[in-house]
Amino acid sequence: MASVTGRRLDWIVAPAPAPLRGVLRVPGDKSVSHRALMLAALAEGRSRIDGFLEGEDTRATSRILQQLGVHIEMPHDGSRVVDGVGLRGLQPCAQPLDCGNAGTGMRLLAGLLAGQRFDSTLVGDASLSRRPMRRVIEPLAAMGARIDSTQGLPPLRVRGDQSLRGTVLRTAVASAQVKSAILLAGLYAQGSTEVREPQPTRDYTERMLEAFGWPIDYGPGWARLQGGHALRACDVQVPADFSSAAFFMVAATLVPGSEIVLAGVGMNARRTGLLDVLRAMGAEIDIEAPRQQGGEPVADLRVRHASLRGIEVPVAHAPDMIDEFPALFVAAALAHGRTIVRGAAELRVKESDRIAVMAQALRALGARVEETTDGAVIEGGTLRGGVVDSHGDHRCAMSLAVAALRADAPVRIGDCANVATSFPGFEVLARQAGFDVGIGT
Repeated sequence: MASVTGRRLDWIVAPAPAPLRGVLRVPGDKSVSHRALMLAALAEGRSRIDGFLEGEDTRATSRILQQLGVHIEMPHDGSRVVDGVGLRGLQPCAQPLDCGNAGTGMRLLAGLLAGQRFDSTLVGDASLSRRPMRRVIEPLAAMGARIDSTQGLPPLRVRGDQSLRGTVLRTAVASAQVKSAILLAGLYAQGSTEVREPQPTRDYTERMLEAFGWPIDYGPGWARLQGGHALRACDVQVPADFSSAAFFMVAATLVPGSEIVLAGVGMNARRTGLLDVLRAMGAEIDIEAPRQQGGEPVADLRVRHASLRGIEVPVAHAPDMIDEFPALFVAAALAHGRTIVRGAAELRVKESDRIAVMAQALRALGARVEETTDGAVIEGGTLRGGVVDSHGDHRCAMSLAVAALRADAPVRIGDCANVATSFPGFEVLARQAGFDVGIGT
C-alpha cells in the first residue's frame, strides 16, 4: 500500500532498555480538529483553534475548506484562525477535493457538501478509496441528497442544489462519522433531523454544535436538531487525543517499572472504552485533575506498570474504543490468560483490515491469535523479535512498536509512513518516553 507521504518507511524497535518515564503531551484530538475546522468555516465571524492536530488527515480537511473559499491562517503549529463564511458562503471548486487518507474528513464533508448549491467531488488515496461509503450515502439520500459513487466506494460525486428535508434516521452501524454527516446535512435541511443509533457513539459533533451556538438536543444514542439557524464563531481548545495516548497507556502498563503521566487527555465518555477495559484487565491508571476544556472533559492520566489478565471484552465497549483495538490486541498478547474480543467487525473496514493485520503480525512474533468474523481470541504469553508489516495502517504501526518493547529481540515494522496522518512526531515522543526506535534501511 502506498503511504500518504509517497515513500516507504520502516521502523526498527528494540526491547525496552529501561522503564518508561516522563510527562507526555500527545497531539490534539483528530476527531475534534476535523469538526472544529468545519464548523468554524460555516460560522459567522473569526474562530481560533488551538491544540489543532498537525496530521496529514486534518491538514487535508484544511486544504479542502480553503479550496471552497475559506480563509484559514496558521499563526504557528497547532493553531488555526478561521474566517467563517457562514452557512451559505462556501464557493464551488472545479477540482477534486482530496481527503488523502481521512475517512472522517470524507464522510463528514459528504454531509456538509450535500446541502450546497454546487457540485463537488471527494477523492482519497488508495486506502480510502477502498473504504465503505454507503453507510453515509444512503442516510443522506433519505434526506434528499444525491451522491454518486461506484458500488459505494470513493470517489464521491456530491450533487448540489438539492432540497434536503429533515427526517428520523436509524443508522445501521454505530458510527460517529455517519451520525455527524447526517447532522451536518441537517443544518441545511427543512424541518427536524433526528439520528437514532444502535449503540451510543462519541458526541463530539453535538457538543461542538452547541459551542458554535446551534440549538441541538441529544443524549446517548440519539441527537436531534432543526434547520434554519446560524453558527457563531467561537474559540476551540482541542484536547490531547485519547487514541494517541492509548499507545503510551499500554506501553507503560506492559514495561516493568514504568510510570508516566499523559497530560490533558480528552476524556469524552464515548471515547474511553479502552481505559475501562485495561482497568478490568488489572491496569493501574489513575485519573488526575479532571477538568473541562473547550466544552470537553479532560484529565491527566498516571499510568504505572501492572500485570494484566485476559478477559472477555464487553461488546458494549466496542463503539467506545474502536480505534484502540490494535493497542488492546498487544496488551492481550502479553496478558496472563485468554482475551476474547467480539463486536468489532468495524475493524475490518478501517485503513486496513485491522483484525487480520494485527493477528498476522502478532502471530509472526509468537503470539497465539485466532481471528473471528468480528474480533479475535488471543492467548497471552511472550513475544519474540521478527519482521512484521503494518500494511500502511498508522494505528497498527504504533501498536506493533509497543509490542516490540516486550519482545525478546528487535522488531522491524514495515510501512510506517502513514503514522503522520494521526500522530506526527510519534518517534520523537516515543524516544522521549524511553522507546528505542530507529529507522530501517
